[in-house]
Amino acid sequence: GGPTIEVIVSRMRYIGSQKKQRDQNSNLRIVGLSASLANAREVGEWMGVPNKSLFNFSPKVRPIPLEIYFQSFDQNNFSSRLLAMAKPVYNAVMRHSQNKPTIVFVPSRRQSQLTAIDLMSYRETLGDGSFLGNDASMAKIEEVSGQIKDQALQQVLTAGIGFLHEGMQDKVFNSLVKLYREGVLGVLVCPFNLSWKIKESSHLVVIMGTETFDGRERKYVDYPISDLLHMMGKASRQGIDSSGRCVILCHTPKKEHLKKLLYDPLPVESHLDHYMHDHFNSEIVTKTIGSMQDAVDYITWTFFYRRLSKNPNYYNIQGTSNEHLSEHLSEMVETVLGDLEESKCCQMNDEGDVSALNLGMIAAYYYVQYTTIELIASSVTAKTKTRGIMEILSAASEFSSLPVRQGEEKNLKVLARKLKYPVPDSAQFNDSNTKALVLLQCHFSRTSISTDLRIDQKKVIGEGVKLIQAIVDVISSNGWLKPALAAMELSQMVVQGLWNKDNILMQIPHFTKEIVHRCENHDGDEPIESVFDILSLDDDVRNDLLRLPDEKMADVAVFCNSYPNVDVTYEVQDPDDVTAGDPVEISVTLERDIDEEDMDEEELSQLGTVSAPLYPKEKKEGWWIVVGDTSTNTLHSLKRVSLNRTQKIKLEFMAPDEAGDYNLTLFCMSDSYLGCDQEYSIPLSVAVGESDSEEDESDSGEE
Repeated sequence: GGPTIEVIVSRMRYIGSQKKQRDQNSNLRIVGLSASLANAREVGEWMGVPNKSLFNFSPKVRPIPLEIYFQSFDQNNFSSRLLAMAKPVYNAVMRHSQNKPTIVFVPSRRQSQLTAIDLMSYRETLGDGSFLGNDASMAKIEEVSGQIKDQALQQVLTAGIGFLHEGMQDKVFNSLVKLYREGVLGVLVCPFNLSWKIKESSHLVVIMGTETFDGRERKYVDYPISDLLHMMGKASRQGIDSSGRCVILCHTPKKEHLKKLLYDPLPVESHLDHYMHDHFNSEIVTKTIGSMQDAVDYITWTFFYRRLSKNPNYYNIQGTSNEHLSEHLSEMVETVLGDLEESKCCQMNDEGDVSALNLGMIAAYYYVQYTTIELIASSVTAKTKTRGIMEILSAASEFSSLPVRQGEEKNLKVLARKLKYPVPDSAQFNDSNTKALVLLQCHFSRTSISTDLRIDQKKVIGEGVKLIQAIVDVISSNGWLKPALAAMELSQMVVQGLWNKDNILMQIPHFTKEIVHRCENHDGDEPIESVFDILSLDDDVRNDLLRLPDEKMADVAVFCNSYPNVDVTYEVQDPDDVTAGDPVEISVTLERDIDEEDMDEEELSQLGTVSAPLYPKEKKEGWWIVVGDTSTNTLHSLKRVSLNRTQKIKLEFMAPDEAGDYNLTLFCMSDSYLGCDQEYSIPLSVAVGESDSEEDESDSGEE
């Protein structure tokens, strides 16, 4: 977003000035592109652009002229207004772009389907033919229709209309866009939020309504002006059209306001003040900010600082004098650093010097919001189990931006009734974090959900692993073993989409409960309990148990060959010379059991790539190596490593303060696969330390 870009540019300018001090010939050059701006000169000066290199044009100046038509509707009810727009959308397409490509932007996925059907119905009813291109090949349409399960989409395709939405498979999405690009489809209907995803342009753009429903706010909100400008910009086929056309259908009270926004250049304001905490935390960790004065100096590099005096009312400043600005900045820095100190991300002394604390370092390393780290630290206890960590994960601030669409509360309530762990009584189903908890449990139970919910679920799962790694680090800082192991298991659950109590064979692609049941009841020499047991079966026995077609068997083979077989060896350094309170060092070696001679270069390069059909991103294996005492729930040492072929690490920790025999455990925990964790018992004899023996001798001497 804007604040992130602002911080990046400010930091690059700062780096550029530092380099210039060392070398006068060193110059940093920034190239910026934007829509027409009212304060372009100010933005240019902030970026260090000289006047001769600054070019700003009126919104009316375009490579291809754009004709904009407004049509307003008086209906106050949102649904009634969209119904009233249906025929005018068709009329606009026929009047302005009868035989030329058109893109129609609508408020929601559901509306994209309804509008496509309306366009087809109006054209057929009026006997005007179809929207198919002149060179349209029915063979191409039939080929794409074969990939589609949605009957409504199949039907409108034959009329030369396609509709898109976020939940579409990439293959189908790309096929529809390709048909439009090749001129087979004359009209493309899609939700407004896809305007940044699709790269295609058109002769005519129709914007059907300028509002959408926000489930969290429980009200209709206007499209961002940047989205509207981007949609309008699609109406320009360079080198083909002499002019583009855009028809905007809106609510009557919004018409004049929209005209002003779209015809006049936009002033750019900064929103960095709302996101300052996490940026400050990162700079404190990297030691760019070491005092309150450094923090004020840091802000002077930002665009926010330049706008304070130009638009004081926008930033709630009483005046524009240097005193007012200085007071406002000092107060803001004090508030932000105070919040970070309260959340234990940093500490300040009486002189105003600032230094990072462990929680701040974890937040900066994993790009986690400071409010999330504060929540984790205050919620986790020595007795927290998997369910508790799952609830903490779903409450993360990162998920507060999940959209709650119209009518989704009802769907979430229905899903919540079937969850393994019921949601808390205080949970609100229009709350994004409650939604995240429901979607997480649906992921583990492999519950079928709607397309829109699946999009949100992918976001939760994709963000989840990073947050769990932060949770593990916070727990290990407190020295708790069992909650750390529970968090590591949760990471495996998130990647594979299973509960930790489920049969581990269920993580293999295409395995159903029926196949697992057959494997459990298999009357062979050895029981089938692990992925390696599937590999060791004879082909005919395996085929009889799985009963899968060849293409699915290939997926099974890929997973089984990717499943890690790791040999772990360890050695305690000087085990006979461990004394109370002294450092203990354990060397651990991980070695992947593979036959390199039978593998080509590509297979070797793919080592460590996780096979997880339900995880939305590509992932590399990670391993947590942990030493702890299960009897006292104490975590002594933890390291997270990646593993290609071999990996050697050293774990260091302080021996217990009391002499005696201890039975520690070495855990090798995967972050991606269930059922491949290993644990080894490490007996440790701790002798009396020198200081202890001296104290004992002095005590006996006094007697």
